[in-house]
Amino acid sequence: MTSVDEPAPPEPSGGRARDAARTQAEILDVATQEFARAGYDGARVDEIAARTRTTKRMIYYYFGGKEQLFTAVLERAYGVLREAERQLDVTHLDPVAAIRRLAELIFDHHERHPDFVRLVSMENIHGAQHLAASRKLGRLGSPALDMIRRVLAAGQESGLFRGDVDAVDLHAVISSFCFFRVANRHTFGTLFGRDLVHPAQREHYRTMIGDMVIAYLTADGAPAR
Repeated sequence: MTSVDEPAPPEPSGGRARDAARTQAEILDVATQEFARAGYDGARVDEIAARTRTTKRMIYYYFGGKEQLFTAVLERAYGVLREAERQLDVTHLDPVAAIRRLAELIFDHHERHPDFVRLVSMENIHGAQHLAASRKLGRLGSPALDMIRRVLAAGQESGLFRGDVDAVDLHAVISSFCFFRVANRHTFGTLFGRDLVHPAQREHYRTMIGDMVIAYLTADGAPAR
């Protein structure tokens, strides 16, 4: 998006292409911080431009506008998580250890990326409209969900896991605890006097999510109605 009075910037090539990639990455870094800090409605493209080595016009040229910039921020945030999931190798582990390792990865990622948690909370407020409009996110898939399906099948076949567990439900159980711990840290701490992300409690909660998931998977039969 450019002004009718100004020509669009030339398409980069060679060294300029590398510079353009660095500039876009810097814009996304700052935009992630700004959206996470101020929310979608409160974030200002002018502020993002002021904190980067570029201009508002150049941000519009690269991303198309504030809405598209926020979508790009979400795409990159989810892409980082998906890549971490993709790199996790549990093929050498038994099903119990594999599920525990995946739970630990999701726990670690949410703890290390609080901006991701804030962005997802924000996108839920907006009804996931940016996610729904993104073509890129649909192509990312979910390595974690694929892994859960494979490990569940192996555990069920060997008799380790109960047979009535749904992979999406299990993913939701793991993600919900990891997400809540970061997203609700302040309200939970104010109400109950406990800091869920205090370093002294980290290993306790990291072990707890694995214990809960394994206890559910290895319970005999379906829960009582």
